[in-house]
Amino acid sequence: MSAVAPPAILLIQTAFIGDVILATALLEYLHRTEPETPVDFMVRRGNEGLLKGHPHVRQVLVWDKKQDKYRGLLGLLKQIRRTSYGRVVTLQRFASTGLLTAFSGAPERIGFDKNPLARFFTRTAPHVLEAGVHEVTRNLRLLAPEYQGPVVPPRLYPSADDEQAAAEAVAAGSGPYICIAPTSVWFTKQFPEVQWLKLLAALPPEYTVFLLGGPPDTAACQRLLEQSGRPGLVNLSGRLSLLASAALMRGAVLNYVNDSAPMHLCSALGAPVCAVYCSTVPAFGFGPLSPFSRIVEIEGPLPCRPCGLHGHAACPQGHFRCAHDIRTEQLLAVLGEAQGEIVHA
Repeated sequence: MSAVAPPAILLIQTAFIGDVILATALLEYLHRTEPETPVDFMVRRGNEGLLKGHPHVRQVLVWDKKQDKYRGLLGLLKQIRRTSYGRVVTLQRFASTGLLTAFSGAPERIGFDKNPLARFFTRTAPHVLEAGVHEVTRNLRLLAPEYQGPVVPPRLYPSADDEQAAAEAVAAGSGPYICIAPTSVWFTKQFPEVQWLKLLAALPPEYTVFLLGGPPDTAACQRLLEQSGRPGLVNLSGRLSLLASAALMRGAVLNYVNDSAPMHLCSALGAPVCAVYCSTVPAFGFGPLSPFSRIVEIEGPLPCRPCGLHGHAACPQGHFRCAHDIRTEQLLAVLGEAQGEIVHA
């Protein structure tokens, strides 16, 4: 260790949970390449729990976007300027975080060239959706413009309390288990309730099945619980922290998720995952990164798919075939593969 630490770096990612999880890959990269550089991380209020106790983060800055949003933004700008960061890096393409970066006072101000304030950055990188290029790699090129190495997986660090909460949930069940995270912020990224019910009816009876999600997802999970009538189905939605949920997913035989945050939780802990893609496609570069990762999507092309990068509140065509035409047998085939992996481990 040198006597004087290098100037600190600030990473800014105030978007959704999944975006923050993917950004943790930069923490792993910096820890590997610049272990003495202090790293701070800015998130939106509600996501700070993801970085609680993270060994590679010095300080977490929190922006409350729901209360005094712009006053809070200016307060954060003052705090950033007082801290005298050597580098400020925004992983977003919006003016608010561009402002924090552009006027941070840092000698190096870095972001994507699509940011409205990019002309005030000292360096920019393109953000292009290229087939085969993961979002993690796009983010890494903000730190290392010529980066061509393997995708650095994101990583989260559940605390002892998180691990205990997961262990208690497992103890309440019996035998091997499967997790299902059935919801998404976007309707067209969410496998429909009727489809989840088909899967629940077809899953082998020896598995306990845990339904996962946050407090806003509890009602949807409870409907699945009540309508399925499946023994050994447990609704844990709203009862576990994000990190405790991740710890639980790590021990599952398989985790069924949408193209949404729980998929990235699996990536961050190497949990086995089956990601169901409805309106979006893996080519966008946000796919799962777990050692055992499988993607299930409609068989054959659909002219209207993909219909957008983030999804929609309703199917623009009114039929939602990209979800309803996925067969339960496709999902069960992935479970068969996951079981085989355990047998041969």
